[in-house]
Amino acid sequence: MSIEYAVPAQPTGNTPPVQPGSPELLRAVFRRHAAGVAVITAQGERPVGFTATSLTSAAAEPPLISFVVATGSSSWPAIAGSDHIGVHILGEHQRDLAARFARSGADRFAPPTSWHEGPHGVPVLDGVLAWLTCRILARVPAGDHRLIVAEVVAGDASGEGSPLLYHGGAFNGLREA
Repeated sequence: MSIEYAVPAQPTGNTPPVQPGSPELLRAVFRRHAAGVAVITAQGERPVGFTATSLTSAAAEPPLISFVVATGSSSWPAIAGSDHIGVHILGEHQRDLAARFARSGADRFAPPTSWHEGPHGVPVLDGVLAWLTCRILARVPAGDHRLIVAEVVAGDASGEGSPLLYHGGAFNGLREA
């Protein structure tokens, strides 16, 4: 579905021009948005996972999270067929892990990745700031992605350190002002 909006007349003076909505505009705007970095995992024929910056807390009662996954990704078939997924919040010391799970064609679970089987058979990464096992409730079409809504069923938030952020096309640590 495509919704078109009229672009207002171009302003004068020092006001920047208004750009029509496009994939390029969306990417440019979100390069300016700092997002937490998570890795989503699932168990298919083999463990799969990908780096996500779209993770959000959707509700507290019941405890729900959401994220998006591209339907063309190598992880999608396992997520499409799984009842449960793992959600891992990465620390700033885990830039290499984030890059490994973002790289296409990589064996993401081979050494040096350290992981174990968690609740409901979900792959759980070791050394993360926090992790959750979640039961998938919905897979909502969203363009070339699916919005996943899942309920938290188990987890651990006892990891130490500062969160890893994604900003400007790079993984960054959190800096206090």
